Amino acid sequence: MNPDSGQVSAGVPEKAELGPHYKWIALSNTTLGVLMVTINQSIVLIALPNIFRGIGLNPLSPDNTSYLLWMFMGFLVVSAVLVVSFGRLGDMFGRVRMYNLGFAVFSVASIFLTVTWQHGTAGAMWLIIWRIVQGIGGAFLFANSTAILTDAFPANQRGTALGINSIAAIGGSFLGLLLGGVLGPVNWHLIFLVSAPIGAFGTVWAYFMLKDIGVRKHARMDWWGNILFAVGLIAILVGITYGLQPYGGHAMGWTSPFVLSAILGGMVLLVIFAFVETKVPEPLFRISLFKIRAFAAGNIANLMLALGRGGMQFMLIIWLQGIWLPLHGYSFSQTPLWAGIYLVPLTIGFLLSAPLSGVLSDRFGAKGFTTGGALLTAITFFLLLFVPVNFSYWEFALIIALNGFGSGLFASPNRAEMMNAVPASQRGAAGGMIATFMNTSFVLSIGIFFSLMVAGLSSKLPGALSSGLTAQGVPAAAATQISHLPPIGVLFAAFLGYNPMQQLLGPLLGHLPAGHAAYVTGRQFFPHLITAPFKSGLGVAFAFAIAASLIAVVASALTGRRNQAAPAEPLGAELAAVAGDAGLEPSEIVRPAKDASEANGSPGSRGNGHSPAVTKSAGTEPR
Repeated sequence: MNPDSGQVSAGVPEKAELGPHYKWIALSNTTLGVLMVTINQSIVLIALPNIFRGIGLNPLSPDNTSYLLWMFMGFLVVSAVLVVSFGRLGDMFGRVRMYNLGFAVFSVASIFLTVTWQHGTAGAMWLIIWRIVQGIGGAFLFANSTAILTDAFPANQRGTALGINSIAAIGGSFLGLLLGGVLGPVNWHLIFLVSAPIGAFGTVWAYFMLKDIGVRKHARMDWWGNILFAVGLIAILVGITYGLQPYGGHAMGWTSPFVLSAILGGMVLLVIFAFVETKVPEPLFRISLFKIRAFAAGNIANLMLALGRGGMQFMLIIWLQGIWLPLHGYSFSQTPLWAGIYLVPLTIGFLLSAPLSGVLSDRFGAKGFTTGGALLTAITFFLLLFVPVNFSYWEFALIIALNGFGSGLFASPNRAEMMNAVPASQRGAAGGMIATFMNTSFVLSIGIFFSLMVAGLSSKLPGALSSGLTAQGVPAAAATQISHLPPIGVLFAAFLGYNPMQQLLGPLLGHLPAGHAAYVTGRQFFPHLITAPFKSGLGVAFAFAIAASLIAVVASALTGRRNQAAPAEPLGAELAAVAGDAGLEPSEIVRPAKDASEANGSPGSRGNGHSPAVTKSAGTEPR
């Protein structure tokens, strides 16, 4: 019987039937799923030039910019919108069932992306549509993987499990950069093919090995909540996406009536959504979970740190590709791959700290690691303000390694703290809400960082570009016209590994003296030209990252009293324990807290809801 709902969840196996090794099966499969999805998020970023060359489309043409944006933003937008709904479906119909469906959908989409045969705009639309389908599969996986792990592991091991899962998430994002740089030049179809066999294997493995052992609570679908949330969030994210494009005489589109209407209209719909969710009996977005301090404050901290970290990766890539790598002898076409290689210290820092913080937070509590990790991240952003644009690599590598270390310290304790605080029957919904904050923050951070960077460039780049081009023999009128082109085009060119000056000058190069044309399109002119304006834009962007990280520090400190070491949870069908860990008889099985308040502060609970409180009863009926 489900103690939270009073309903029987038929067919749910006892953990005693699964054996003591089931938790490791669950961890390995969900880690594979997260790794596959995050690789595919980033592999496209590096391989975009190869993809567009393969379908015969210039992504930097003003008419094609929307295709460029949707090629990598579409996946993120649909994942952010659907992940809560899919987490709710997991609570209702089985988390493993929904997770398996996600693996299958992702695999099918990968196959259709691999066999792309169209060219031009038709090819771009085909790729975007199937990338969105991939995002649907990714949403199923993201929404339910955390809940599956929380069900499978006892409270005193969840930090470790989620730490390993976090390694896959971050490691996959950087592994994708490397794979995209290696496979893209060979054949762009390979970047999609690489996930097809992994997805097929994972689908079969999950189907036969994973079992639904969590609390399943059948309820009616909250259709109004789903519609309001989906339309509202899509409107905001679409508005942000088009806000990155120039509008009229402006460098970006934030003054566009369409962008303003989409963002403001989306915000109004989300306010209505929040009101509706307090009135329906079975809400999609459980607003009541935010009454749990650890869950509410943990989500704020997670959102703010992700805002600072997400766009920062783009800034570092553009920094390397547009300035540092060309100055150090790399051609622009080589920079995407080498940017991924030179950012490896960031990954190493995370890989070192994420499992360590997971294990130690299980023993000593989460708060010290979440606050310390967020503070270390803020400090590294502050240090990056003083790094010269043409830096010495060892100091850059040390700072970004510390940045990754701080993110790793924060990640798994933060997730474990939030998931331990919610009732067992709502873990799918909670996991979906956490994933929504994460995915939404990534899209928001891209919009914020690019906007701040463009704002910094707009004040200084036109003058530097005009004077630099004129000095190399470009006619004054043409130089002035080029200097007033939107800076976002320069950023995209550098990000995609195109030669920015070759893109900007185009046919004009043929009218310049050969020596001047070679110098302007060489490895020195553009980096030296953009150094001062870029440094100004970086300062504004990193100042925002510092502020966001400090807010994450405060929010992490407000999650409640410092959690003590959590004893292993006894056996129970709705708890994330594994048979054999406690060795109890059926008559000794305990029940979880019936509501969030019991889990968050009743006698016997762990301070701020580190895990559901338990009450032992000699007469507890075996499940």
